Amino acid sequence: MSYIPRLETKYKEEVVPKLMEQFKYKTVMQVPKLVKICLNQGVGMASQDKKLAETARVEMSNIAGQKAVPTVAKKSVSNFKLREGMVIGTRVTLRATKMFEFLDRLVTVALPRVRDFRGINDKSFDGRGNYSMGITEQIIFPEIDIDKVNKITGMDISFVTTAKTDAEALALLKEMGLPFKNQRN
Repeated sequence: MSYIPRLETKYKEEVVPKLMEQFKYKTVMQVPKLVKICLNQGVGMASQDKKLAETARVEMSNIAGQKAVPTVAKKSVSNFKLREGMVIGTRVTLRATKMFEFLDRLVTVALPRVRDFRGINDKSFDGRGNYSMGITEQIIFPEIDIDKVNKITGMDISFVTTAKTDAEALALLKEMGLPFKNQRN
């Protein structure tokens, strides 16, 4: 028997029926689903120190559980001492099982470790059902050994869904366990 992530089972058994009832979908195929999670980390100081880009790539690979790909500069910018083709960041795209595993770790382990955490902002939707958030410290993930970190960097996390509206995407991500702030003021 093959392994099925906990959140994938939760999506099929709990989230789909709730969303079908809430938005009055006629078929299960109309229910929005999470397609992929994209992690992106820019390393601005990589132009001066080449080891920072490699360290960021290794850390991102550990966090995602999948090999990270370096991102390179498309243009040369003399003010930033940047040459075309230099490594300036790293990125990972997670799908299927690894996506659900990462989301589970993010919600249950990483976000509760953020200092003074009161929920994530629900205003970062793009109008087409996709959500993006930023994390200021990579050390909230348990895969990172704090003693070996020489520079604290942040990262961007984008959740790509099949939702047509932001309201549908918000409902989907809330049901999947993302802790949004309560905007009842």
